[in-house]
Amino acid sequence: MSFNLLSEPIIKKQETNISNDDQKFLKKILNDFYHKIIEMNDFNNFEKISIEWINSYFEINDSKNSKNVLELMKNHEQTFKWFLSSAEKENSNAQFNLAICYMDGMGTQKDEEKAFEWQLKLAIANNSIAQNYLGYCYQYGKGICKNETKAFEFYLKSAVAECAEGQYNLGYCYQNGKGIDKDETKAFEWYLQSAVAGCAQGQYNLGYCYHHGNGIDKNETKAFEWYLKSAVAGCAAGQCSLGYCFSKAIGTDKNETKAFEWYLKSAVAGYAQGQCNLGYCYRYGKGIDKDETKAFEWYLKAASENETAQNNLGNCYQFGKGTDKNETKAFEFYLKSAVAGSANGQCNVGYCYQYGKGIDKDATKAFEWYLKSAVAGCAQGQFNLGYCYQYGKGINKDEAKAFEWYLKASEGGNKVAQIKMKYYRFGKRIDKKIDKAVKWCKKAQIMKSKQQ
Repeated sequence: MSFNLLSEPIIKKQETNISNDDQKFLKKILNDFYHKIIEMNDFNNFEKISIEWINSYFEINDSKNSKNVLELMKNHEQTFKWFLSSAEKENSNAQFNLAICYMDGMGTQKDEEKAFEWQLKLAIANNSIAQNYLGYCYQYGKGICKNETKAFEFYLKSAVAECAEGQYNLGYCYQNGKGIDKDETKAFEWYLQSAVAGCAQGQYNLGYCYHHGNGIDKNETKAFEWYLKSAVAGCAAGQCSLGYCFSKAIGTDKNETKAFEWYLKSAVAGYAQGQCNLGYCYRYGKGIDKDETKAFEWYLKAASENETAQNNLGNCYQFGKGTDKNETKAFEFYLKSAVAGSANGQCNVGYCYQYGKGIDKDATKAFEWYLKSAVAGCAQGQFNLGYCYQYGKGINKDEAKAFEWYLKASEGGNKVAQIKMKYYRFGKRIDKKIDKAVKWCKKAQIMKSKQQ
């Protein structure tokens, strides 16, 4: 079940000087915006995401009279009055939109409880889209106490009634164990139904399942196909993943120019990972001419919510790439990245503490951050941790542990660690690991001969 964001009578009541074509465009953008709303996972950033989406929409669709259309859309107070009047007359479209107005404070004072009440009224009347929205309210505690079990129940009702967005959210519950036991197979099944029904977010998550083998056998070709459908439908996450597929030749031929183009679409739509990846393209000239200033700018946009971008921004400040060198700011962004869980960021924070970059030297803290990074799988962090154990930096010397972490770093592809392993052919070492050490020694020697 679906319906337009604005009903016909509401649009006709608005006095405008725009053409019939632009009136049709207005109806289309409002309908598309409605679907953007019901796919949205984070209403705390509703205004930011909405503005970026609308700007991107006009850029892509090239409306000739976008200024008039935007002015029409900005009349929130009048729009709210129309919604309220129609809602009281049992107009289900208006009731849903009235709830959105209350949720965001659009044309009226923000009131999440009233938003919930209007959605509940629709949900009880078996409106599948309202049931999906009510699931969101319970999931995130919007206008009602947070209750993941009830969220699951309303998502299930919505999904069974064939609401594509409800099917997607039900899949999310199964994937992440929200209100129900985790079940990746059922998650895949609901994502599939959602994707086939045309939900762009469901198509993205289905692609993700195929990409990583979640609930289904890994299939990179199908992953690419569903990412493509999602990207074409305007899902920013899908656009970013499609760019990644082109970048790494996943399910398709490698094409850095296309990767850049899809990252750009995702970035313009406000998706932080897309912005971060676009920054990487500019930083290293992938699919576009190298431009460190633009790289810095895109990293900066993404850094408010993306730990990889925070780490990369720290790198820009540390080495003066696209901005003035500033080791204090470098440390600050590395720390944000590290706290958010980035293994690379944790390694870089350890480096700053070890050498006093933007912060006072502290060998103990350096060791602690290297340990976090190493456990998280960062090969450089593992190598640095081995160094700490070997020379007693921030921790007591322990040759055996040094060896273990150097070995892990070697297996993780750290070239310096691979070369360093040759020194473990001599001295007191753990016998059963000597064979592995010799193997990495030989590999390092082959690499060295090729470089020469």
